[in-house]
Amino acid sequence: MKRERTFIWDDPLIAAKAAQTMNGIDFLKAIENGDLPPPPIFQAFDLGEISVEVGKVTFYFTPKEFHYNPIGMVHGGAISTVLDSAMGCTLQSVLPQGIAYTTLELKINFLRAITTESGRLICAGKVIHKGSKTALVEAQIVDNEGKVYAHGVSTCLLMKF
Repeated sequence: MKRERTFIWDDPLIAAKAAQTMNGIDFLKAIENGDLPPPPIFQAFDLGEISVEVGKVTFYFTPKEFHYNPIGMVHGGAISTVLDSAMGCTLQSVLPQGIAYTTLELKINFLRAITTESGRLICAGKVIHKGSKTALVEAQIVDNEGKVYAHGVSTCLLMKF
């Protein structure tokens, strides 16, 4: 049986331009509150719910069939995308206006298979170190009982807009 999925998104440059005029936490809060549109990746991966604090951004991820790989579980690239998004946004939450970041290195450990049976999962990031040129962040995908499904670490380059 065929399945179908359709999603819509706003112009991503609306938020990207706004990011240049705000500090990181205010920018993320504007997305969280609906004052700025979320990035298209949120709609593509169905990452609707987000919780933003200084130094901690949490995504709530419910695995769907469209995240699956050919062997019936969530694709590692999808898991990596969720972790990378949480880590990047967590770093953004501590950045001043005029400073941007990009991922230099990404390492993911897959600890448990994720399927639609896994239910709603939590992906929270944490800043380990923020220097003047680079930062180190981590994130985990866990269930409601705290069981870890995946863990990621990212080194990011900090740069001026």
